[in-house]
Amino acid sequence: MKRENKSVIIWLLSGCFLLFLMVVVGGITRLTNSGLSMTDWHLVTDTFPPMSEAKWNEAFEQYKKFPEYQKINIHNDFQLSDYKMIYFWEWFHRFIGRIIGLVFFIPFVYFLIKKRLDSSTIKKCIVLLAMGAFQGFLGWFMVRSGLIDNPDVSHFRLSLHLTFAFVTFAYTLWVALDLIYPERNKITINVTLRNIARIALVLLLIQIIYGGFVAGLNAGLIHNHWPLMSDGQFIHDSVFIEQSTLVKNLIEGKSGVQFVHRTFAYVVVAIILFLYFKSTQFALSKTQSNGIKTLVVFVFLQFILGVFTLLYHVPIALGLIHQIMAFFLLSAMTYTLHRLSK
Repeated sequence: MKRENKSVIIWLLSGCFLLFLMVVVGGITRLTNSGLSMTDWHLVTDTFPPMSEAKWNEAFEQYKKFPEYQKINIHNDFQLSDYKMIYFWEWFHRFIGRIIGLVFFIPFVYFLIKKRLDSSTIKKCIVLLAMGAFQGFLGWFMVRSGLIDNPDVSHFRLSLHLTFAFVTFAYTLWVALDLIYPERNKITINVTLRNIARIALVLLLIQIIYGGFVAGLNAGLIHNHWPLMSDGQFIHDSVFIEQSTLVKNLIEGKSGVQFVHRTFAYVVVAIILFLYFKSTQFALSKTQSNGIKTLVVFVFLQFILGVFTLLYHVPIALGLIHQIMAFFLLSAMTYTLHRLSK
């Protein structure tokens, strides 16, 4: 790591931490059913929550006009105090998004003026800024789907919003790693291991996409058995009968989506174990070896967390820890692939 890059690296890693925090708060927002509490989006005027009781009542009355209240909460003795609770998590989620925008943009301009960024890093940072802006759009695009007729957001949009946050985090970490490890010619690139790691990353992202599907459909609340789905079946009958076609079952049906997510976990574990055993055939650097070993530990922890989250009907704490562990697993995957590639 070059000394002149230290402040830039700290800036990028701070962005990684804020992205991690935002996904954690997003997970709480989803698990507490808070995501539809703010029914509009303004760049400036809703930066802070209502500051008076009158403003709170005004926001609550606005919320009452939308499907979540009219079809669900109106029957649950839902009061202003309950609304304040769900409003907080959605507001906090959006507030962190604003902070991330400032944390990325202001230092970026400063580093540009001070000429602390080379042309390659400038291009990567511009991509990051564009990704951040698009992520904000995806957030509203997701929320909008739950404010029309159905008091649930589209599981496709939720998964897109979640997965793109993971991808943005991974790319930010990659840019930071480029600066932490600037030497390009001191580590031998093993093409075989690099390609296996690339496949593993793609498979992990598919698993994250399906994790979003499971969350959006609340598919973790059924078939709470393991290793079989239920009734002694590896594939429950409902996987084939929920929707009009098998393809729809596997992307829209609760049973089908859960089946893919729980079964694909074995695939992710298998590819990472294959990467590990294959790596024992080669002489690796310390960073490469440590990255692969960390991957193995993290993927087993994530697998176990997934099983217990399912068995206990997705309690908030376990659901959140499972999502956090997915972040750690993606971090280890990004680091390992970087070390095997650069």
